[in-house]
Amino acid sequence: MRKTMIFLLAIILLFTPLSSALAADNWGLSFPTPGEKPVGNATAESLLEHDACFVDPTEEKVIYLTFDAGFENGYTEPILDVLQANSVPAAFFLVGTYIRDYPELIRRMVEEGHTVANHTMHHPNMSAISDIARFRQELEETERHYEAVIGKPMPKLYRPPQGKYSEANLKMAKELGYTTVFWSLAYVDWNVDDQPSKQQAFDKLLPRIHPGAILMLHSTSATNAAILEELIQAYLGMGYEFRCITGLVA
Repeated sequence: MRKTMIFLLAIILLFTPLSSALAADNWGLSFPTPGEKPVGNATAESLLEHDACFVDPTEEKVIYLTFDAGFENGYTEPILDVLQANSVPAAFFLVGTYIRDYPELIRRMVEEGHTVANHTMHHPNMSAISDIARFRQELEETERHYEAVIGKPMPKLYRPPQGKYSEANLKMAKELGYTTVFWSLAYVDWNVDDQPSKQQAFDKLLPRIHPGAILMLHSTSATNAAILEELIQAYLGMGYEFRCITGLVA
């Protein structure tokens, strides 16, 4: 009897989609069909219950451009120049130490119509934090640096470092008034010592674009700074429009 129960449990676990249980602690995607929305390891519907998202459910050709950064290495200004020249809005998910150390860049982002959002204070593995006091501290300390620079409250948008999360984290973020924003398209651009070529970047970013995409890049990437103008023009040529992430999560 015991062996039978164990066998049945194993079958249930094997065939129960991860997305239905929100059991993942590391955000992941698969792209079964080029040009169509990817499959996340949690469904859009299950995330929505926790004020979280990874894609716009629309079938309109819209893109929400976002950048993550934990430090500055000289590529943010060229990226901002390209965004300004093309009137493209972006969201920058930044750690608190970045906001504290680069106030002029933060002011420029906001003045040029971009959204500066919360990427925690110290970039920890948030899925390992079960104490809401520690969770709150990571977000609120970042908020304080933003308010010191901008003089206004920080937008309540949060992206977990490295996409590491738990259902408890999503509940805590919601309790603190935050929308958790994952992504539906990204590529390996974060390693500054092993940057992809332009062709490698385009091989990932062009065929996988899809309606309602939340595109996540790193503003620390030399490749991204070099290709951004051409990438934007390529998406525009495919009929896509860039929108501000705040419109999606409002």
